[in-house]
Amino acid sequence: MRVILKRYLGALAAGVMSLALAGTAQAQTCGNDASGFSNWVNAFSAEAQANGIQAQTLQTAFSGLTYATQTISLDRNQRSFRLSLDEFMQKRGADAIVSQGRRHKEQNANLFASIERSYGVPSGVIIAIWGMETAFGRFMGDQSAMSALATLAYDCRRSDFFKRELYAALQIVQSGELTPGQMRGAGHGELGQTQFLPSNYVLYAVDADGDGRRDLINSRADALASTANFLRSHGWQPGAGYQQGEPNFRAIEAWNAATVYQQAIAIIAQRIDG
Repeated sequence: MRVILKRYLGALAAGVMSLALAGTAQAQTCGNDASGFSNWVNAFSAEAQANGIQAQTLQTAFSGLTYATQTISLDRNQRSFRLSLDEFMQKRGADAIVSQGRRHKEQNANLFASIERSYGVPSGVIIAIWGMETAFGRFMGDQSAMSALATLAYDCRRSDFFKRELYAALQIVQSGELTPGQMRGAGHGELGQTQFLPSNYVLYAVDADGDGRRDLINSRADALASTANFLRSHGWQPGAGYQQGEPNFRAIEAWNAATVYQQAIAIIAQRIDG
């Protein structure tokens, strides 16, 4: 089963990357308000079919698709990343993440020990990300990932980046891993307990609980092991330090581009591990 799954995942990842490159080469006209969104969706759908996305997949994924005004507002107003480190830590509830994170570490000791054996990533780092992203899986967001991704792919600010993510999301639906209804998140198309973008879901999600599917939404084991797999795949060195200036801080940088976020994760992780 695992050999078949490994081959499938390799093919899925290759498919997403080829679709993404093809889609970028045929970029449609972008827009900065809802007026051209419907026309863009129609043009993108035709392009996607030409690049291997099935008509049934598009019909299923785009049923009820809307221009996500809230997503645009969130994208334009990410002010927390402009705060000082102390302000960011306070706003994000660092002390609560540490205290609750220590309890999660104790309650899930076997799971975190297994993850560290497999990927070399200590529990504090995984727990810090888990707590920061969704308050340990309690708040994963309720916005349609498809509407968010289509809106951001159409929007002129980062259209190529999110067009790749939209292709990845469609490939996830086409593969049967998730339904569009399950794909709900915080506003930029992120999925699951640690908020994977669809392309990262395709490339780094793992089946840690052994049920034959990768479910970062309902399976704590899958979500946390996948986070460790992402970090290991981005250069995590088992046993090396992860504070700013140490070898593994670069893997944390790959998780989120905001310096203040990276610093907070490292500090919170150290407090949990300590």
